Amino acid sequence: QVQLVESGGGLVQAGGSLRLSCAASGRTFSNYGMGWFRQAPGKDRDFVASISWIYGRIYYADSVKGRFTISRDNAKNTVYLQMNSLKPEDTAVYYCAARRGPVSDAKALYDYWGQGTQVTVSA
Repeated sequence: QVQLVESGGGLVQAGGSLRLSCAASGRTFSNYGMGWFRQAPGKDRDFVASISWIYGRIYYADSVKGRFTISRDNAKNTVYLQMNSLKPEDTAVYYCAARRGPVSDAKALYDYWGQGTQVTVSA
């Protein structure tokens, strides 16, 4: 059974930084695409960034390009999301997700989800 556990969320002032981690277990992830999504209160869950486990192909939502960086540590089975220059509109629950196959920005294609970690950015 695949398990994804996020950590690193918290409260930060606008302009600050946070690094989220997603520890994956229960499977060999060499053929998996990994993604970060976020969901603000009353809104849909939106794509943030994705990375392929082996080839490192990376994609970002336009709203976070230049501010967020996704990376992975294969030895630790962990995916990271470095978030800089945070804005109040980045406030959301951030979810890590995994899918068997290429990375995608479509949440419906992901097979496994973490429990989420809250990120709150104050003005």
